[in-house]
Amino acid sequence: MTHSDENPAQNVTFPSGGSIAHGYLALPDSGSGPGVVVVQEWWGLTDHIVDVTDRLAAEGFVALAPDLYGGRTTHDSDEAGRLMSELPVQQAATDLGGAVQYLLDHDAVTSATVGAVGFCMGGGFVLVLAAQQPHKVGAAVPFYGVLGEDYPSFGQLTAAVQGHFGRDDEMADPESVRGLAERIERESGRAPEFHEYPAGHAFFNDENRLGTYAPEQAALAWTRTLAFLREQLR
Repeated sequence: MTHSDENPAQNVTFPSGGSIAHGYLALPDSGSGPGVVVVQEWWGLTDHIVDVTDRLAAEGFVALAPDLYGGRTTHDSDEAGRLMSELPVQQAATDLGGAVQYLLDHDAVTSATVGAVGFCMGGGFVLVLAAQQPHKVGAAVPFYGVLGEDYPSFGQLTAAVQGHFGRDDEMADPESVRGLAERIERESGRAPEFHEYPAGHAFFNDENRLGTYAPEQAALAWTRTLAFLREQLR
């Protein structure tokens, strides 16, 4: 599959479970690099997620953010909760699996596996994706991952996992995060690298309406994420 005529950043489509999914693709100035899937928060494919995708491209990655809501975005938490509840985890996993394959088939992607970075709902989906696509996802980075139902088995997971969580986050509280880390290690035999920050939920999102954006903690988490992806994706 050849995509050499694509612009550095544009909207793209890709096959997904017998249908067509949409996403936002950003290429590095060099024209090639490791592939990374960026998974949205429950707000949808917002300007913030587009910005994160562009920032990854600026750091040398080929980044793709799938649009799991079919073009819908919101800044209303009630509506966001409804959109998330109406999105079956399996459908999201199918769309994300299509995005992974799209990157692996892309001429610009140099890595043998791809990375996945996700936020809130997307952080939960990143772990689902890594559990379901063990030979295709080499690095998983959930930011304050929240999943409305239980995770699948991590028994097949082979990806390295680096997580970022706020110690004042009521949606992904420290006790739940510790339990998740223990479960991942118990089922996969691989201990995740989880970092805790003096911050609340969505501390990385500079456009969040919660008033919890923490620029210093966000910068530290971003530095760790970039170093981790560079180390794991070859």
